[in-house]
Amino acid sequence: MIKTAAGLFAGRAYDGISVDDLVSHLGVHRNSLYKVFGSKRGLYLAALRWHLEHQVRPLLTKVSTAPDPAQMLRDTLVADDANSELDLLLMAAVERAPVDPEVADEIARTLRGCDAAVDLALRGAAIGGDAPSELAYTLVATILGLRLRSRTSADLSGAGIALFNHLHQTRR
Repeated sequence: MIKTAAGLFAGRAYDGISVDDLVSHLGVHRNSLYKVFGSKRGLYLAALRWHLEHQVRPLLTKVSTAPDPAQMLRDTLVADDANSELDLLLMAAVERAPVDPEVADEIARTLRGCDAAVDLALRGAAIGGDAPSELAYTLVATILGLRLRSRTSADLSGAGIALFNHLHQTRR
């Protein structure tokens, strides 16, 4: 149920999902939803935490151990339903974090984890010169920005790879 809720919130955002939508899509009674989660926000927080733990963190593990960071960027930027590990993170960052301190804390902690994972990948691939953490921050911001833009159906995957290749060449 929480995985399904995470998918709903990732696709339509918190404000785009009503309690009636949740009840209908999750196949639960309204009273059960409130009894277990207390509110729509309670379910949202549970879904966000599930998403961060079961979708984003495994992706970060793959990134931090990637032998080929450029390939990992390509894989991360593919904008299809099968590769939506970042979508709820993005929706939470732009919609809920500015108005909900608890969501903001979760997102900030996860973004620091993203920076650290990319930093490890860059160091492992001997990319980044003296300051891979700065490069990691730039790449994470680029990946997230391009992923956000890809939700509009724009094909931007090549832009991220071009930036990575440019940064890679200028750091050598």
